[in-house]
Amino acid sequence: MNNSTNAKIKVLIADDSAIIRGILEKSLKVDTRFEVVALVSNARKAIDYVKTHPVDIVISDIDMPELNGIEALQILTGELNIPVAIFSEDRTQKENAIANGAALFEVKPPLSALSTGGLKPFIDKVYNKAKTLNAHKSHTVINTENVNFASFKVLCIGASTGGPTAVQVFLTGLGNNFPLPILYTQHLDVDADKKMAAWFDMSCPNLSVSLAKDGEVAKAGHVYLAPANVHLVIDYINSNGEPILKLSNEPAERFLRPAVNKLFRSAAEHYKNACLAVLMTGMGRDGAEGCKEIVDNGGYTIVEDKSTCAVFGMPAAAIELNAANEVLPRPKIAPRVLQLVRSK
Repeated sequence: MNNSTNAKIKVLIADDSAIIRGILEKSLKVDTRFEVVALVSNARKAIDYVKTHPVDIVISDIDMPELNGIEALQILTGELNIPVAIFSEDRTQKENAIANGAALFEVKPPLSALSTGGLKPFIDKVYNKAKTLNAHKSHTVINTENVNFASFKVLCIGASTGGPTAVQVFLTGLGNNFPLPILYTQHLDVDADKKMAAWFDMSCPNLSVSLAKDGEVAKAGHVYLAPANVHLVIDYINSNGEPILKLSNEPAERFLRPAVNKLFRSAAEHYKNACLAVLMTGMGRDGAEGCKEIVDNGGYTIVEDKSTCAVFGMPAAAIELNAANEVLPRPKIAPRVLQLVRSK
């Protein structure tokens, strides 16, 4: 959620009753603090929606077909880090809902009360919970007025401690047919790179993952992992706008080879405002200066929020340099990237 005081709370409503969905939507639409982004009839549809669209809070019933509200809570709050306000007739489920992560539990009043404006206290609670819980999880850090979101030609990723697990979550969230080549530098021990590339290729079936090769043409929908003990950089861009990769034996930077900064700087140099980069969990400061160069050249950077980092070192350093366009918890990064690269 944007930290701007004028930013509206994005709400998804999940209820198998069309009448309840309609009443909630009407009450929220007349409140200028909210934007109703979707109405769905069950929790499965709610989960599918939030995976690819930004949502600040979900208002959900419990008793629904396919997937009940309690089961959905475990996914929405536990895995996707989305606050959920339960709105249910079954008051006996309150303790269970709160135990499973519900930010709020409200018993549905009679329909007569709903139709006469009786939702105002509940809506105020929803607003306060969404505002509080999202305040430090997802925010724009620097001005993005000059960013052309439809122009990205390459995606770069950098990570260190805790990186493989974090990046696996991110990559699987990109779905099928991702439209950009993906260049990825991970701090690795020597001899661990081949196993790491094979693990990613197996655990991310939506994308092809391999160790980068010198002189290789990077193709859309493919992930190129920097081999151990060499820097991965972009040598030049071919006539089709594709990056030609180079494996460099230049000295280690801050004792690191490969270094995220090397990759990010080369992408900033060659792609300017067509460069999109994601910096995830890791110890130290590698990648921060590279993020700064990307931003200074008109590109766009997203760094992982402290709430989901194994080590909040590299992302924190980028934030300190004012080099993060956005700071997002891990589950929200892939949906945001998809939104950026597919915007027109």
